[in-house]
Amino acid sequence: MEDFSISEMQKMQQELQEKYQDKWEHICPKVGKNKLLWMIGEIGEVIDIIKKNGSDTACCDQKTRKDLVEELADVLMYYNDVLLCFDISAEELKQAYVDKFQKNMKRW
Repeated sequence: MEDFSISEMQKMQQELQEKYQDKWEHICPKVGKNKLLWMIGEIGEVIDIIKKNGSDTACCDQKTRKDLVEELADVLMYYNDVLLCFDISAEELKQAYVDKFQKNMKRW
């Protein structure tokens, strides 16, 4: 399987937003905070899986791993909603990531 890009995720998330525009909050900067809070909730679900089952089980047990990956996908969905809310492109994110990486490589 090839890599899954931020651009692909954003496109898919935009499709979801369009499909459920009458049921979900509209994507805009004012909603960004709510999306971040929902994302934090999903991160809590990821932590719960590891806390309840242990790190080794989360890595090796097929069902637990499937649950873990599914919750991480939820985190990424809300993450991409946040990017959409603040109109952050994949290119802009990549540049910020590269810049931060280079800064961290020189940190210690």
